[in-house]
Amino acid sequence: MSDSFNTLRFPSPQGLKPGWFIGFGAFLIILGILAALDAITTTLTSMVILGVLMIIGGVAQVMQSFAHRGLPVPNQWLSGLIGGLYILGGLLLIEEPATGSIFLTAILAGCLIFAGLARTFWAGGHRNNRSWLALAISGLVTLIIGIMLYMTLPWSGLWLIGMFIAVELLMAGVATVLFGLSLRNDGV
Repeated sequence: MSDSFNTLRFPSPQGLKPGWFIGFGAFLIILGILAALDAITTTLTSMVILGVLMIIGGVAQVMQSFAHRGLPVPNQWLSGLIGGLYILGGLLLIEEPATGSIFLTAILAGCLIFAGLARTFWAGGHRNNRSWLALAISGLVTLIIGIMLYMTLPWSGLWLIGMFIAVELLMAGVATVLFGLSLRNDGV
């Protein structure tokens, strides 16, 4: 597999247009700022979009389950049921996006609490390693963030996902602008 990676050819930057990267990056930065200014609306909107995508996926699953007539009937119905559950989940997210975002934030908080505990205990079991303290601190920070998210529910559920989206847009925008500037500086 590494041989195929070494032979992989990446396009030369000659055809790239720095201005497009800079403009697109600036657009992403503006979107990120807008998303951060109203993280609650961003969260709720993302839940509605997720609901629509779940409905589309559910319809496709139902169609796929009945497109294969050669399968045993229980398998067809189970696949159709899964698609129906996707559709139901999507409808519920569209109907109650705030509840959906709170639920997803609660799951995230639980995952962070578990990851923080696991990392802290892992570090404690490897105290002979010189970096064990950094790993333990990392685990404790993750644990504290998970607990704080859980303790501030339902409010954290209303803004957290929107803020994640805002940060992602800002980071992608800055990276894209910097890439475009480096292309411009390289004379492409």
